[in-house]
Amino acid sequence: MSVNTDRYENAAARYFEAWNATEPEALKKAVAAAWAADGGYTDPLADVRGHDGIAAVIAAAHEQFPGFFFRPLGAVDGHHDTARFGWELVSEADGSAPVAGFDVVTLDSEGRIRQVLGFLDRVPAQA
Repeated sequence: MSVNTDRYENAAARYFEAWNATEPEALKKAVAAAWAADGGYTDPLADVRGHDGIAAVIAAAHEQFPGFFFRPLGAVDGHHDTARFGWELVSEADGSAPVAGFDVVTLDSEGRIRQVLGFLDRVPAQA
């Protein structure tokens, strides 16, 4: 495995750690580890910058989908300072995955996320 591949996979692993953190302090630490201080997150439902804004979006997702976790869907792919990967939101109770998407991230020189551009591929009607 190349150094660059490790860089993309490590960034994605920190990203999922942040999205799966449910306790406020753990979420704050995970977001700081994954994103640059001025990092951003944009998807069809949100457009925020900074750690506090990103943590608020993640907390809102957990409020809307209690008992769910995010998991990677397929491999992480990347080049230069950009990586892409799929994901799905999975119920701990029954394993269903009503939400799925695809994210493209840009990384800073330390491998932390500068920007996420998220796309939703599968969303329940009530969301």
